[in-house]
Amino acid sequence: MMFFPSNMILQFAVFSVFVSSKSLFLALETPRLSLSTDKEALVSFKSGINLETFDPLLAWDQTLSPCNWTGVHCNKIGTRVVGLDLAGLGLKGSISPQIGNLTFLRSLQLQNNQLMGTFPDQLGDLFRLRVLNMSFNNIQGGIPPNISRCMELEILDLKQNEISGRIPEELRYLEKLQVLNLGKNRIFGSIPPSLANLSSLISLNLGTNRLGGTIPVDLSRLTKLKQLDLTVNYLTGTVPPSIYNMTSLVYLALAANGLWGRIPSSVGDTLPNLQVFIFCFNKFSGTIPRSLHNLTRMQNLRIAHNLLHGTVPPGLGNLPELQMYNIGFNKLVSFGKNGLDFITSLTNSTRLNYLALDENLLEGVIPESVGNLSKVLTKLYLGGNRIHGRIPASIGSLSRLTLLNLSYNSISDDIPQEIGHLEELLSLGLAGNNLSGKIPTSIGSLKKLIEIDLSGNELEGTIPTGFENFQRLLSLDLSCNKLNGSIPKEILNLRSLSTHLNLSNNLLTGPLPQEIGTLNGVLAVDLSNNGLSETIPNSIGKCKSLEILLMANNMFTGPIPDTLTELKGLETLDISSNKLSGSIPDSLQKLQGLQLLNLSFNDLEGKVPVGGVFTNLSRIHLEGNPKLCFMSACEKGLDPRKRLILVCIIIGSIAMIALCSTIGLVFYLRKRKPKVTASSDSFERQHHMGSIGYIPPGDLSLKKWVQMALATNVDQVLDPVLVPTDSSLSYDGQSIAPEAQCECLIGILGVGLSCAVDSPDERISMRDALCKLRSIRETLLKT
Repeated sequence: MMFFPSNMILQFAVFSVFVSSKSLFLALETPRLSLSTDKEALVSFKSGINLETFDPLLAWDQTLSPCNWTGVHCNKIGTRVVGLDLAGLGLKGSISPQIGNLTFLRSLQLQNNQLMGTFPDQLGDLFRLRVLNMSFNNIQGGIPPNISRCMELEILDLKQNEISGRIPEELRYLEKLQVLNLGKNRIFGSIPPSLANLSSLISLNLGTNRLGGTIPVDLSRLTKLKQLDLTVNYLTGTVPPSIYNMTSLVYLALAANGLWGRIPSSVGDTLPNLQVFIFCFNKFSGTIPRSLHNLTRMQNLRIAHNLLHGTVPPGLGNLPELQMYNIGFNKLVSFGKNGLDFITSLTNSTRLNYLALDENLLEGVIPESVGNLSKVLTKLYLGGNRIHGRIPASIGSLSRLTLLNLSYNSISDDIPQEIGHLEELLSLGLAGNNLSGKIPTSIGSLKKLIEIDLSGNELEGTIPTGFENFQRLLSLDLSCNKLNGSIPKEILNLRSLSTHLNLSNNLLTGPLPQEIGTLNGVLAVDLSNNGLSETIPNSIGKCKSLEILLMANNMFTGPIPDTLTELKGLETLDISSNKLSGSIPDSLQKLQGLQLLNLSFNDLEGKVPVGGVFTNLSRIHLEGNPKLCFMSACEKGLDPRKRLILVCIIIGSIAMIALCSTIGLVFYLRKRKPKVTASSDSFERQHHMGSIGYIPPGDLSLKKWVQMALATNVDQVLDPVLVPTDSSLSYDGQSIAPEAQCECLIGILGVGLSCAVDSPDERISMRDALCKLRSIRETLLKT
């Protein structure tokens, strides 16, 4: 037995009396909490709500007991408020600190509102609270550390707010917590290993934040955890092996981070209860573990956008509950005509609604069995592979499809008429294949389409008038085919078009219908590289939303319509290589947003405007219009030697044509097959030959003569009128020395010689040639 000195016992007694007296004093000073104080707290809460336009708490009649108010729940004897459920009422405002007086509160549910401000510290006074749900609001600031005083908390859901700061270490004291949901906020820092102390945790969601560092190995101590979501963060490193041993896991999502390493081959054995496995958008390597296909309860398997290689493992027929299977954007392979036969195994997955195998190296023919896939399949992605053969007619059996993407393969033959059976289809992508024949008339049955891309094929014939049925269509791309005939007015009456209309690189002829003005919502129109003729209709000015208009390389005649100036948002206008005549409308200067104007290779005449886009030579292209006047004195004619400055300026500006004149086309034609690229290249060469002159590879004696004279006797190979003899040549008020003029000419000849090298492999590229010409121009103008 331990004995204490008598003086210590006396001191302890005095201290006890003091503490008891102080506690009694505080108890007397603190107002007694009751239903009355609960009512006051609720009234204070309501006062923080914006009720100017709508009062969802109108039924809170202060003459009645709060137990009768909307969303308020009291205990059985009606003496205290134990629940407040105001979810989804559209509440706007902040949370009153007096909410901390509802000390008997067990459930506080304010989710799906528009609450803002910060969490009041007084939330920590709700020590009986079991459920706190404030998800889907606009609450800012950090998570108050004193929330850890709510020791009875079982559910803490703060998802989708604007919460920032770090995850408080104090959360580890919430030992009864079963659900912790902090997803879709702005939380940063690392994941606290101390969260492993939450031994009762069943669901942990920290996804869509700004968390960094590695995944703590300590999380594997959460032996009851069924759901772990760490998606869309900045996590790095490898996944701790012990995570793959959390046998209770049903849902494991680590997508969209910077994680790497191999997925263990035994993952399907060590996580036997797994139903959702989401590892996409990372840097995982290795092969797809075969054991994943042994998880008979698997519903969602997503490992797209990684560095996985090898073949698709067998066992897909073991997944009867499968709803989503996404292995796209990897380096997976298959070989031979039967390389896609594994798709047949998926016919056992009768709940499959999403199948994505796109952007891999899969070779083979689409099996006829594709038509036996789940009757609830809505999205099928097979694009960007090495698929050949034809589109099976059985594809028409997938009657629930809303998206079909077979683009950028080597699929050939006709588009089957059965494709018209897919009446739920919203998006059809068949671009970049070898499809031939006519566009089937049955395609007009797809009345719900919002996007169609048939570009980069060998399709021929006319554009079906059935396209008029696409009253919901947002974008239409039929470019780079062999379509002929005129542009159907029915297409131009599709008022829903709001993204782009691309009919370029076809064999279309005839006039551009006046109905083009109906497309007042479309952002981009590309009609270039066809045989369209007659005048550009004035109705083009009604396309008020246009940002990009490309009509180059047609046979349009007549003047440039003044109505183009009504396109206030226009950024790119290319009507080069036509037969346009007349002057350049001065009103084009008013298009303040215009970044590129290409009027080259027409028959325009008169003075070039000097304002707006015309003040920047790098943004305009006027080559091939010999009757245009570039300076005020040009009506009187130019001195022959002054042609030098004009030639150098024009040639230098050509350096941007190849890039700028195809901005719009590149913007929409994301990829093109080699045949299409070749066609584009030949068109580009045609333009540049017209711009700077064609230099034949032959006539070696002439070439040698120029080479020998280039460095020291350049005047021997020049037209005498171009040989600089004095400083009479000027630009922008500054005279240009004969030496600088000579250097300019030598540079131009040097580029020409580089283009005439005997071996094609050793010739300068067109890109480098244009860059050199631009440099020559800039050097001349700086001297």
